[in-house]
Amino acid sequence: MRRLLLALGLLAALPAAAQAPAGGWSPTRPIRMVVPFPPGGGTDVVARIVATRLQEALGQPVVAENRPGAGGTIGTDAVAKAAPDGTTIGIATSSTHPAAVVLLRNVPYDPVISFAPITQIGVTPYILVGGPKAQGATLAEFLDHVRAHPGQIDYASVGSTTLGYLLTRQFELLTNTRMNHVPYRGSAQVYPDLLNGTVAVLLDNPTGSAGLVRDGQLRAFGVTTPSAILPEVPTFAQLGIDGFDAPFWYGLVAPAGTPRVVVDRIQQAVARHFTGTPEGRAELAAKDVTPIAGTADAFARTIAEDTARWRSLALRLGIQPE
Repeated sequence: MRRLLLALGLLAALPAAAQAPAGGWSPTRPIRMVVPFPPGGGTDVVARIVATRLQEALGQPVVAENRPGAGGTIGTDAVAKAAPDGTTIGIATSSTHPAAVVLLRNVPYDPVISFAPITQIGVTPYILVGGPKAQGATLAEFLDHVRAHPGQIDYASVGSTTLGYLLTRQFELLTNTRMNHVPYRGSAQVYPDLLNGTVAVLLDNPTGSAGLVRDGQLRAFGVTTPSAILPEVPTFAQLGIDGFDAPFWYGLVAPAGTPRVVVDRIQQAVARHFTGTPEGRAELAAKDVTPIAGTADAFARTIAEDTARWRSLALRLGIQPE
C-alpha cells in the first residue's frame, strides 16, 4: 500500500512538473511594463504588442504604463529605481539608453549598470524623407542643392537631445553638407511642416512616413538599413555613403539586481512566444521592425557598445550635453 501511494503521488506530480517554466521562475503578480514615451508612437506600439505576448506566455497581466518626459529619461529612471523583483520591466530604446547619456546632462541613471538587460526585441532603420522644399528627385541631386546653399536648407528633428538629431549631424559630416536645424517636440508636428514646405527633410523611422512616401507626398532619399515596408528605397551604402548604417533598436530591461532566473525566463518567453514565431515576426515586420531574439548578455554588449559609439561621434561633432 505504501508503494502504491508513493507511485500515485509521483503520477500526480507529473503534470505540474511538465507545466513548470523552463527558466525556473513564474510570476505570481501582475507585471508593469514602463513605456517612457507617449501613447501612439512607435515605441508605444511595439511595447503593447510585446506586453500582450508576454501576458499570454507568463500567465499574468502585463500592463503597459506610459511615463513620458525628458526624452524618455523619466520613465526609464522609474524602471531603474523600481524593486528588482520581476514586477517592473521597461522598454529600452537607442534614445533612452546610449543616446540619452551622451546628449543630456544629469541623466539620473547609467545605461549599463542601472539595469539588468533582458533582450533586444528588434531594430528599425532610419529614413531620410523630403517634402516639396527638398530640391532634387534623388539623393545626389538633393545633396548638390544643399552644397550650393550651405546653411540655408532646413532639416527637422524632434530635438537636439535625440539620436535622430545626432545622426543627421553625422549625415552632414559624411556628405560634406551643412543644413539649418529646426527642432520640434515630436514627429506629429514635423510631418505637416514637411508637407507644406516649412522644412525640407527629416531623418526618422519609416513607420510614420511610409504611407506618405507611397502616396507620393514625400520623397524617400535613402535608408540606413533595408526597410521591410519600403523595400524599394536604397540604403545609403548603396548610394555611396559608407558608415551611415545605424538602426534604431527596441529592447526590454529590468532594474539592476533583478535575479538572473527572472531575466532569463522573460527573455525566453519573448523569444519563444513572440520574436521567434512566424506570427510575431510578421507582426513586427508590419511595423518595419526586424526581430532579434537576443540573449541578455548580447543586449548588454549592444548597449555598452552603442553608448561608446555615440559618445565618440558627439565628441567628433563638438556636441555638448544639454
